[in-house]
Amino acid sequence: MATTRSAGDVATSVSSGLGSVPSSGSGNPGIRKLSTASGGGIAGGTAPSWQSCYYCTREQFKTISDFVNHLRNRHCTREGGSFVCRYGFNGVCASLPLDGVSDRDYDAHVAKYHVNQHTREMPPEWGVYSAAQNLPAVLNDPSRGKQSNLFTKKWGEHFVERSHVPPSPRLPDITHADFSVYLGSIGKRYRWHERRQQQLERDKPLENGAQTAPGPGSGAQTPTHLSSVPEIFLKSQLQLHHPATFKQVFPNYMQTSATSPETHQQTGRQLQEQLSHYLDMVEVKIAQQVSQKSAAFFHAMTTQHAILEEMEQAADQVRQLRTALAQLHSHSVVDSFKVLRFAQRRQHYNLTLDKLRLMATVHKTQPMLQLLLGTQDYVAALDLIGTTQEILSAELLGIHCFKHLPMQLSEMEKLIDKMLTTEFERYAAADLNRPLTDALRETDSVCAEEDKLVAIVMGLLRKQNFSFVQSYQQEAIATIRAIIKQLLIEVLSRSDSDQEISLTGHGEQALELTLPEWIALLLRSSQALVSILERIKTVVGIMQQTADAAVGAQDAVNLIDSEAFLSPGHHEQLRSQLQQLLQAVCHYCHERCANIVSPQSLEKSSASEQELCQLSDIVDQFGETTRSICGVASVPLQLALKVQASRYAQRFHSERKQKLSLLLDQERWRQVDIPHEFQRIIERMAAGDYAKPEMGNLISNGVGNPVLLVEGKQPYTLVSASLMLIRMLYEYGGSAHRLPLLASYHARNVVDLLRCFNSRSCQLIIGAGAMRVAGLKTITSTNLALVSRALQLVLWLLPKLREHFQAMSGYEAIERDYQGHIKEIENKIHGIVSERLAAQLEAWEARPPIPSQTFRHISRHLVKLHEAIAGVLPEAQIHEIYGVVHRNFKDKLREQLLKLNVNNNGGPQHGVVTSELTFYMETLRTLKALPADQLDNGILEEIWLY
Repeated sequence: MATTRSAGDVATSVSSGLGSVPSSGSGNPGIRKLSTASGGGIAGGTAPSWQSCYYCTREQFKTISDFVNHLRNRHCTREGGSFVCRYGFNGVCASLPLDGVSDRDYDAHVAKYHVNQHTREMPPEWGVYSAAQNLPAVLNDPSRGKQSNLFTKKWGEHFVERSHVPPSPRLPDITHADFSVYLGSIGKRYRWHERRQQQLERDKPLENGAQTAPGPGSGAQTPTHLSSVPEIFLKSQLQLHHPATFKQVFPNYMQTSATSPETHQQTGRQLQEQLSHYLDMVEVKIAQQVSQKSAAFFHAMTTQHAILEEMEQAADQVRQLRTALAQLHSHSVVDSFKVLRFAQRRQHYNLTLDKLRLMATVHKTQPMLQLLLGTQDYVAALDLIGTTQEILSAELLGIHCFKHLPMQLSEMEKLIDKMLTTEFERYAAADLNRPLTDALRETDSVCAEEDKLVAIVMGLLRKQNFSFVQSYQQEAIATIRAIIKQLLIEVLSRSDSDQEISLTGHGEQALELTLPEWIALLLRSSQALVSILERIKTVVGIMQQTADAAVGAQDAVNLIDSEAFLSPGHHEQLRSQLQQLLQAVCHYCHERCANIVSPQSLEKSSASEQELCQLSDIVDQFGETTRSICGVASVPLQLALKVQASRYAQRFHSERKQKLSLLLDQERWRQVDIPHEFQRIIERMAAGDYAKPEMGNLISNGVGNPVLLVEGKQPYTLVSASLMLIRMLYEYGGSAHRLPLLASYHARNVVDLLRCFNSRSCQLIIGAGAMRVAGLKTITSTNLALVSRALQLVLWLLPKLREHFQAMSGYEAIERDYQGHIKEIENKIHGIVSERLAAQLEAWEARPPIPSQTFRHISRHLVKLHEAIAGVLPEAQIHEIYGVVHRNFKDKLREQLLKLNVNNNGGPQHGVVTSELTFYMETLRTLKALPADQLDNGILEEIWLY
């Protein structure tokens, strides 16, 4: 029996709490049922229902058991000990919806409703309404909406936690008081509207708002009023899992479950029709409520009068504004120019009188110029010429009596400019060529005729003639060249050389001098140049003070009576030129001294460290003086000194590297006693003290300690080559301490020396080169241990050397090379012993006597190894070597036990193995070759763990 719906309504399902109760109709989506055939099969076919699955495509079954297994695996869920059938549309079985049963009841359910069923549900046909919910269903419960997932669909929206959206700070807080004015104005109309609506509802017959719906027992029509809907369906929460609620929703349903299937099916259909009837009534009431919302449009019409009031106010304001503008225009315009008429006439009379007075003053210009030039007031003269020319071009233009005066003033200005240039050149030559004092240094460098220099420079600045700076620079360079040439002639005249003297154009000597003569020449030259530079600095200072006064600086000395005439731009340009002048002159002095430091004769000579220190002191002192004069450090002399220092450092390094290589080739790699002086060297290097000079050759002296103590507690057993290496490192550090200029060169050379020691010792010991070079018969473990100890001492010294030299390129690489060499030596030591132990174990068999000859030989090898390295290597390194030997021994012994098929079964062979291992461990305990926690009898159990 079908439920009749209106054309505008959309069919929907009952809420999830009532299950999936489908409705059928010709035009509505839902689940359609097929009529059953008389033979018990599906209408239109004879195939049993268990041969295929409606919800799994391409699933065919040959037997009933296959179909039942498919339902249990694909369409059944287990929740605890209960089984829930999911064989139906949307995973819900119509015969057993969302109820769990036992295993036996589930089999009975499948056999009754799915295997032997007479009617079968067809999959629903999908339509446009299947993808959405209709409007009455949404309005029925707006808080639920469309369920987002399985949990909200089954257990409600409160099961999923919702995020709280805070109120927006941009929206104002609206209260009831904001609507008081509006409610007062619209109240009458709204009450009239409400009375009208109530009257219309009373006049409207009840039959116009009702729909026909089938009754539960007959086809009679009933009114759609909510009073006919049971109150339980109108509650906000309908919980069917409560027995009382379920009984009210499905009255007498459980009592009819024991009756025949036809009676039970008829009861279910009646219940379905009754629930559909309730739903239709609710939908009709919702539609009526929606239609009543049209009254809200009357609200918008009531606000029209407010808009009209605002338009009237705006029109009044525009009218008032136009009136105010008209009043302002009519009262604010006055005649403001009548006052100037008489003042302009008086001004014309005054201008005429001033012009006549100015003409009388211009007539006196030439006599005044003669008077100013006679007193060397060049600035005042130039100011007078400039002022007169400005007056003639601006004030007295076109006056016939002054037509030749501008040309005369221009010629006079050119004459003054030439006079200033000549006077400045004459003054610069006379001041720079003054004789030097006996001490070659002027303690009080006072400029000669300072007032004359200020007047000349002030005049040149007034003419904006800045070429005098280049002229003074050229004169200063010529003076420096002459002083160097004169000093070189004096040195050559004192020398005992009978060779003919020849000088080049720059004052360089073409013959050879001794190194002390070159140093003396450099000393005298630096002193003389410092004296000249002091004079130049004084003159440049006076020029700068004059420029400051010309620009009108606040802290400058007032040297002129007129106003400032030098612009800030020109002042900055002149200051930069004067600074460049000082820098260029100081740079040239350094170049001339650099030519003295690095001629060919000095390159051929071998400077000692003392002479190099003397050169460094002269260069540093001269460099500091020039830097205090010009403000920047000059490079040429420092570069020349660094070239000499690099040659000395290279020669210093070559001698020691060659000596170390010869010592390593002759080394027998035997332990030597450590002289006391070497112990003191190590202590000084540890403290960073390289001030004391190195000692002589004390290696041949037999007095000393057998080991070298580092930091008072770490003993180092060394060979003679290691001692020489320590001495050489101390010499490098002492040389760098006495002459810091050599520190960077010595730092690189120390890394090269250490790399040479590492590679050469590796070739001699690891590569067995000592057997060919030094005549050793074999490379023993003692030799390897001594090399390892020497490398460890170098590793201990590396951080001290790096701290002393402050910059060692390649420090990390040399540290990695030494660590790798030490590791390679350790591998060589325990590799030799491990090979011998493995060779012994290959011939061993688990049989008496005990201990066997094999384990006696193994014990002897372990003892020999301990005797070879115990006095050389530290205890931790010995434990590490024996630890590797011990692991290799256990691995080889396991292989031999597997080969001999000896098992941990308590038999005779197992006892032999235990006795042998006990003897082996006793040897290790006697030697203390391993840490105490590894000397227990744990090997008796570990050896059987594969």
